[in-house]
Amino acid sequence: MEKNGKIYVAGHHGMVGSAIVRELKKQGYENIITRTHSELDLTRQDEVEEFFSKEKPEYVFLAAAKVGGIEANSEALADFMYENMILEMNVIHSAHRNGCKKLEFLGSSCIYPRLAPQPMKESCLLTSELEKTNEAYALAKISGLKYCEYLNKQYGTDYISVMPTNLYGPNDNYHPTHSHVLPALIRRFHEAKENNEKEVVCWGDGSPLREFLYVDDLAELCVFLMNNYSGDETVNAGTGKEITIKALAELVAEIVGFEGEIKWDSAKPNGTPRKLLDVSKAAALGWTYKTELPEGIRLSYEDFLNNPMRAER
Repeated sequence: MEKNGKIYVAGHHGMVGSAIVRELKKQGYENIITRTHSELDLTRQDEVEEFFSKEKPEYVFLAAAKVGGIEANSEALADFMYENMILEMNVIHSAHRNGCKKLEFLGSSCIYPRLAPQPMKESCLLTSELEKTNEAYALAKISGLKYCEYLNKQYGTDYISVMPTNLYGPNDNYHPTHSHVLPALIRRFHEAKENNEKEVVCWGDGSPLREFLYVDDLAELCVFLMNNYSGDETVNAGTGKEITIKALAELVAEIVGFEGEIKWDSAKPNGTPRKLLDVSKAAALGWTYKTELPEGIRLSYEDFLNNPMRAER
């Protein structure tokens, strides 16, 4: 990317988009354009087409998405599929029609099969059944990355996709029911500590294994790939390390300072048993993560405490 090139970051208010903006500025990119949802509704095709026709961004980071944890995904399957599908198709299509030089599509590791061989390589996409609790979101993300691939093949575009593992960090969503597991645990243990509660009940049995990547590390990779990678196959973004949800809960409780008992409600769903990404492709390109999980959780908890309004989202 040229330093003075016009860069559009879709979803700049979100955790990933805001991290990408921070990283771009850190690296000296200053011609960055953004729009809030009230200024540009990405689910409205006419608005998106008008925006791209007027602004003509040369580079696009597509980080906008409707996201949520197990409960939100399973309760609003249709909404998750429709909103994600339509916004990504609108942005990618309009970018192509208006001469965008390069686009990067941000997906999620949930695109991979529920029982995929571990660690999951990029090539295992569409080889078996998806996890039912987030199937709608996964199908939308698969459609987005495939549309990028098909545009490359049909029109010679340079559109790439990145599939991050579970993300966390500054500007996360700490909503009590619509957040992902790590921010949900931060909020739950913080409130339990503040209210002097004796115990915290967590969903499932604590056995699933998960991988977590600090969002600023992802942002660094996103900019790196825009400058160093072209290809139809997606690139996994992760640490290559995993932790049980039980151990994660204990770690968060320790960092937050909750000293009560942690109990598990096995009547609630666990989700996918294991989701570890094979990150050898990113490593071969020259990238590796920097932030270890305990330090990342500490930074995330500081963010939670310093941004009280964010906890209400």
